[in-house]
Amino acid sequence: MKILVLQEYGQAGQLLLERLEQTSLQITPVMVSKIDDLSLDKVESWLPEGMDLLVNTVALDDPQWAEAHPESCRHRLVELPRVLADFCKKHGMAMLQLSSCYIFDGRKHQPYITSNPGHPLSMLGQCQWETEQYLRANLSKHLILRTGWSLRRFVRLMTRAEERLLLSSRYQGQAVATMDQARVLTAILQQLDCDSESWGTFQYAGSEEVTMYELGQAILDILKLDAPPMLVDDAEPWSRLEPENAVMGCLKIRNTFGIKQLSWRHAVEQEYDLLRREQAERQRERTALN
Repeated sequence: MKILVLQEYGQAGQLLLERLEQTSLQITPVMVSKIDDLSLDKVESWLPEGMDLLVNTVALDDPQWAEAHPESCRHRLVELPRVLADFCKKHGMAMLQLSSCYIFDGRKHQPYITSNPGHPLSMLGQCQWETEQYLRANLSKHLILRTGWSLRRFVRLMTRAEERLLLSSRYQGQAVATMDQARVLTAILQQLDCDSESWGTFQYAGSEEVTMYELGQAILDILKLDAPPMLVDDAEPWSRLEPENAVMGCLKIRNTFGIKQLSWRHAVEQEYDLLRREQAERQRERTALN
């Protein structure tokens, strides 16, 4: 199977490529530096043909950012995937698309399963749910991978807060580390490469269910920052964008692909290191431009 991987420049994309390079998969990476400036009517002209599967890893993990940048959010999470799905249909390719727990409204008292319909609260979830529905209606060979909270996002919150940060224990979910998501994507691709016809919707999240407050406190305990923020069990205004229950059942992905859930705790320091390296790279780019 010839696999085309579309991704943005950055440490997360590099981590995935490094993992894929350790396998026997036939990978063709396409790196895009400025997704927001991408002309969608020209996408087909630079996507190589003769591929069997397109993996779209362009994603967003922050509902607060998405709400503040709705046009960029739709461009990335709706308009681009539609163009990619149409390209795949035209050329007889399959497509793997990322989604998340933000398609749910959090009112269910039990973990969400793959067949539960979306009722998103935020722009991020609305765009992801819209794309899920488009793929189901227009591309028979598709695989949607919903993931839980981004550990990266919460490490970013904890390390960039100044004096005080509000994270409420009302909100419960499962964090997913960048390195763990790369592991899961690689495992899925290896199974598909072995002629597995396992299309449809799957969910993956870390093995430990925690509240936002517990997650924030654990990050502080692990990183031992020199000047940590004071963590308060309360809700910020952006919490209205969060499902109170973001817990997802992951039995289907284990039974289909043999992928077991891992804890996010061992990856906190690595996430912090990835963020610092990205910050250093951006600083070097700004210096070079000046």
